[in-house]
Amino acid sequence: KGDYLATMSPTAETGAVLLHQVSKFASTNPFAKTQGRVQAVCFHPRQPWLYVANQTTVRIYDLAAQTLVKKLQSGAKWLCSMDLHPTGDHMVLGSFDHRTIWFDTELSEKPFKTLRYHTKAVRRATFHQQLPLMATASDDGAVHIFHARVYSDYVNNPLIVPLKVLRGHTVTRDG
Repeated sequence: KGDYLATMSPTAETGAVLLHQVSKFASTNPFAKTQGRVQAVCFHPRQPWLYVANQTTVRIYDLAAQTLVKKLQSGAKWLCSMDLHPTGDHMVLGSFDHRTIWFDTELSEKPFKTLRYHTKAVRRATFHQQLPLMATASDDGAVHIFHARVYSDYVNNPLIVPLKVLRGHTVTRDG
């Protein structure tokens, strides 16, 4: 609801993820120890869930019950970005090993689809908040735009169609 903020520090051994309640000016450390280096954190759009991505997995925590809901196995060597679909049922991950990984979090703990469109690390993968679009940005200087339709019923799988590749970006620091 906009009152909480999550921060992370990939190099911290303890306190790698902190939750801040803005209205009370209070911070908490919900995890005494994290499993691996934390790469990204985000909140579920409607549930009191926190998603924590480390190098290879994503853990979903229920903040109200203070329990682990699910552990997702990405199959990637090193994750670097994470975004949730506005419905909260789908997730997209970017990895340093050139992959974009799509999860249907309600369906399975394994990836629904692995996309290999980039030749270098996928630094960012994100969904559009209103339109059925997804974009990925990579160290290869390209941004790929996809039509990414998520259906409200469980009979139809998500539709992922490449639309456009934006090239011509200058890579200033090759990581």
